[in-house]
Amino acid sequence: MLPTAVFISGGGTTLRNLIALQRAGQLPIELRLVISSNPAAGGLTFAREAGIETLVVEQKRYAGQPEEYCRAMFEPCRAAGVALVVMGGFLKHVQIPDDFTERVINIHPSLIPCFCGAGMYGRRVHAAALDYGVKVSGCTVHFVDNEYDSGPIILQRTCPVEDDDTPETLAARVFEQECRALPEAIRKFAAGDLLVEGRRVLCRSGGNRAAT
Repeated sequence: MLPTAVFISGGGTTLRNLIALQRAGQLPIELRLVISSNPAAGGLTFAREAGIETLVVEQKRYAGQPEEYCRAMFEPCRAAGVALVVMGGFLKHVQIPDDFTERVINIHPSLIPCFCGAGMYGRRVHAAALDYGVKVSGCTVHFVDNEYDSGPIILQRTCPVEDDDTPETLAARVFEQECRALPEAIRKFAAGDLLVEGRRVLCRSGGNRAAT
């Protein structure tokens, strides 16, 4: 079982999905730690109910001290023996320390490089996609580096955009794909299937393809 931490900021729907899959024996992880940037995050309740250790680290306490903020976020992960960090609805920017390079993954609700970057999260992403008039949207799981939404892409899943979509209806359809994409990426990571070559992430088993 892969020792895993999850970083959250809000409602924790992604975390809830991971907990359910892990309990059902469908995800080879041990959830050891949940760190929230927000003391009122709903995801903390899911974690506590599941018996997972929780911690709140507010970025504002480290204003102008990015290295200290990084240490506050990752030192507990080291202490817990975490091998993988999953950003599930984590809305803060934190530096990735060298020992966690290619060990932190994020899921973003668009097909990167579209509709991503600083300030692009939640409803804003789906509103931007609709305003642009795209016909296909989806989600991206990627390794996290020190820039917003710029790390090597692990996998993407797509879904159609309907003519009568609102940001909310599109978000719901994309989230259905997120619930499949993130566990798939975690399974590949846990199996040691992922190989990073520059900006490309290759799957040793040959199964790393975009899906619908």
